[in-house]
Amino acid sequence: MSEHAISEPLDGSEHVIVADLGYGDAGKGTVVDWLCATRPVHAVIRFNGGAQAAHNVVLPDGRHHTFAQFGSGTLRGVPTHLSRFVVVDPLALSAEAAHLARLGVPDPFGLLTVHRDCLLATPYHIEAGRRRELARGAERHGSCGMGVGETMAYALAHGSLAPRAGDSPATLTRKLGVLREALGVDGPPVADCVAAYRGFASRVRLVDSADDLLRRGPVVFEGAQGVLLDENHGFDPYTTWSTTTFANAQELLGGAGAVRLGVLRTYTPRHGPGPLVTEDPTLELPERHNGTGPWQGPFRVGHFDAVAHRYAVEAAGGVDGLALTHLDAPVSRLCQAYEGFETGLQVGGGAALTARLLRAKPVYGDAVTDWPAAVADALGAPVWVGSYGPTSADKRVLTPTFG
Repeated sequence: MSEHAISEPLDGSEHVIVADLGYGDAGKGTVVDWLCATRPVHAVIRFNGGAQAAHNVVLPDGRHHTFAQFGSGTLRGVPTHLSRFVVVDPLALSAEAAHLARLGVPDPFGLLTVHRDCLLATPYHIEAGRRRELARGAERHGSCGMGVGETMAYALAHGSLAPRAGDSPATLTRKLGVLREALGVDGPPVADCVAAYRGFASRVRLVDSADDLLRRGPVVFEGAQGVLLDENHGFDPYTTWSTTTFANAQELLGGAGAVRLGVLRTYTPRHGPGPLVTEDPTLELPERHNGTGPWQGPFRVGHFDAVAHRYAVEAAGGVDGLALTHLDAPVSRLCQAYEGFETGLQVGGGAALTARLLRAKPVYGDAVTDWPAAVADALGAPVWVGSYGPTSADKRVLTPTFG
């Protein structure tokens, strides 16, 4: 358990932090939906990322939504809080709310609170980020094209000039004018952006912290992307401008207890360029909700990479338990080691490690017949939840003390 976590057995009263121990796409959304369907969850708190997230949730009745900024418990009526670590795109958020409304959520914005210090992603950031990615040519990093990285970079460079959710109309007008000129891009008039953002601010509740939510009852912290893409621990330059470990959620908790739940597939996927040591183009696995994107690049798959996932566990500071998805997939290979990497992967290896990983060769063990046991043994953590399909009804509690 984490330093301040509550002792087992789990009884549904704990906060749970959900993070991906791969390159993303492991199934965080469906795990969060399951938690919200089976436990008394007071709210879902997003603790990193922005509109580039894509967490697919399918309900047993067939309804499907790809969650980007709303929490993946929204179809269950669970409120969402966007913490100060989230980059908010009000225009994309409005489009997402409209789709949720079409799926039967009565008032999506009524379920949402936003920290007033959240950075705003604007059309100007999006245009600048896409231009930067195109300029890389064959050396593209695999941007999602949603301007999140550009928003973070601008905030680091310009500090208080970065637009934020709680800015007044006058302040926002001034900041957007400076931003547009600094980035040297076209885009909609500043006045149009200000009008749209103030309309957004009038529909959501801006707050100063998540403390009130944490006092009311158990919450689920939903991470975006994966630990292997982390801004500090990922394989540079194929990383995100975001902390994808448990760290942000633990900071928001301020010392309160929480269970750290890592999510993995029975095989290792990656969207876009970068190391994927176990990649196998012959793997033919159904992928209903992922494919090649114009910015992110192709969706790639490889066999389960225990070396990379052990690295992710260490980089994240350890896990209390695991959720293992895609147990219905016809896969049986698990990479135990890389040729020439006798000591495994060292946390914080940087670009030099990336170069080695792009040339690395996997070493496989015997065929896997019991995936939960094999993954638990390889990563040194219990597999609490197994997923045999896309819906909450396809999840199984595999460890009796979790429930």
